[in-house]
Amino acid sequence: MRPPLLIGIGNPARGDDGLGPALVEALQAEPGLEAIAVFQLQVEDALLLADRPAVLFVDAARPGHAGDGVLLRPISAQPDRAPISHALRPEALLAVARDVLGQAPPPSALLAVQGEQFGLGEGLGETTRGRLPQALALARHWLAKAVA
Repeated sequence: MRPPLLIGIGNPARGDDGLGPALVEALQAEPGLEAIAVFQLQVEDALLLADRPAVLFVDAARPGHAGDGVLLRPISAQPDRAPISHALRPEALLAVARDVLGQAPPPSALLAVQGEQFGLGEGLGETTRGRLPQALALARHWLAKAVA
């Protein structure tokens, strides 16, 4: 079996949208974890989920969509209502993986971290950078449970 997978979603050139890749960079050397960064989830990414004990998606969230700023919640396979798009939500990627691989997708969670600025050419904002330690702690806690 392959190790648990962390997928950081986002574009580092678009301000706080780069949060997912920033978490991947911080956790890249974590033992027992494979961590990758993508700009957006695509159908082909379903193959990454095969034979995983667990998958954690990390993404920046718009204000009001991440509780008090950082939210970790389990997710399950749910097809997109508009499957024409080339970009998928994590739940839709799980549904594609189920259909393509012919097996139940691995237990999965979404770690959403509230972003505030998403302008082109900006780096992570100060407020979002301040949320990184909590996000890292939650990701490490998730990893410890995933490999247990």
